[in-house]
Amino acid sequence: MRIVFMGTPDFAVPVLQALVDHGHDVAAVYCQPPRRAGRGKALSPSPVQRRAEALGLEVRTPVTLRDEGEQLRFATLRADVGVVAAYGLILPRAVLDAPRHGCLNVHGSLLPRWRGAAPIQRAILAGDVETGVDIMQMEAGLDTGPIRLEESTPIAGKTAGDLTAELSAMGARLMVTVLADLAACPPLAQAEEGVTYASKVDKAEAKIDFANPAIAIERQVRAFNPAPGAFFEINGERIRVLSAVVEPGSGAPGTVIDDGLGIATGDGVIRPTSLQRAGRGVMTSAELLRGFALPAGTQLA
Repeated sequence: MRIVFMGTPDFAVPVLQALVDHGHDVAAVYCQPPRRAGRGKALSPSPVQRRAEALGLEVRTPVTLRDEGEQLRFATLRADVGVVAAYGLILPRAVLDAPRHGCLNVHGSLLPRWRGAAPIQRAILAGDVETGVDIMQMEAGLDTGPIRLEESTPIAGKTAGDLTAELSAMGARLMVTVLADLAACPPLAQAEEGVTYASKVDKAEAKIDFANPAIAIERQVRAFNPAPGAFFEINGERIRVLSAVVEPGSGAPGTVIDDGLGIATGDGVIRPTSLQRAGRGVMTSAELLRGFALPAGTQLA
């Protein structure tokens, strides 16, 4: 098929690669414009842009698709289908309708649960037992379109990074299956009940509030690993928590209760097992404590 691909972050890269590997004609790749990053604030292309350029594909990075001229440029590609994976820009009706078979989206949840920007993180934070990928026929509403193919996976103790990699590979495989025979994967309307919305992650959500239950904090740690990274502060320094375990116990929330960095919460104890100081590498709690004293009785914020 002749395809226009639209995606920006790492999640979308395996999908693009799968389309190329299976012989589809990728007419153009749309992704968000390069952003300034790093200490020098140099413009940095997105992961999708880097992969597309390595594959020799045409890359387009419009700031918006609401401009009629940009919509005409899209339409003149004469695509059979648009494939969208975490693109990050709203697609106007003119863009959705331009490809012969419309636009298909790789969405990282089991719709209608977690429509929106951050379905993987929200599923972990909510304590969902499972999540998955839907291949959705796009329409004007926010992730309201009918589903062509779906697959689920248990969340268990996975981090957002773990699930992103797993669901990305799953989405690539499902998209290839759908494109191989659209008629065999007819669009089925989403259920009307069970709708939830996955709002974009705010960096302020990453600060650990030890008044919360330990089980909620452990989910927060997994949901924000690798980014933005759950953290607490001590003596003006921010320490990221990359993994932690929940244990029984009690104490004033935020108080270190032993010499192994067990921290009392609103319900139970959270014990970080992998941490990172600013400008340092990842370390175990024992490694951290050898160079950063946090004795029993220390109060964390």
